Amino acid sequence: MRTTSGRYEFERSAYGILALLDDKGPQRLGAIAANYRLDPSTITRQVQAVVRLGLAAKGPDPADRRASLLSLTPEGQEAIQVARDARRQLLDRIMGSWTPQEREDFLRALTRFNETVENWIEGDPPPEPPD
Repeated sequence: MRTTSGRYEFERSAYGILALLDDKGPQRLGAIAANYRLDPSTITRQVQAVVRLGLAAKGPDPADRRASLLSLTPEGQEAIQVARDARRQLLDRIMGSWTPQEREDFLRALTRFNETVENWIEGDPPPEPPD
């Protein structure tokens, strides 16, 4: 993904990692992996990419010096903010002609969909549709 400033280019996974760090602060790699339900080795490769880009940095975890925390760099904070702003502008453009009720209905349906998928992942599959 390239932000509107054109200074950054990163994949969807990098966007997710940067957004998580922006929302929740510095994270251990295991916590990032658990958040996305991925194997830690997968997250390690994706984290290496954002570190190489200078958007995040690893540092010691003050709670456990054996572990490390990943945190946003100032450049990473700027990159995620620019990317989020660009996404908001795109959504505003896409849904600009929608009524407030249409937006509310969409949000309600999308929230229900996401909750259903989340429950399914957690082991509670959705009911079979009626015949």
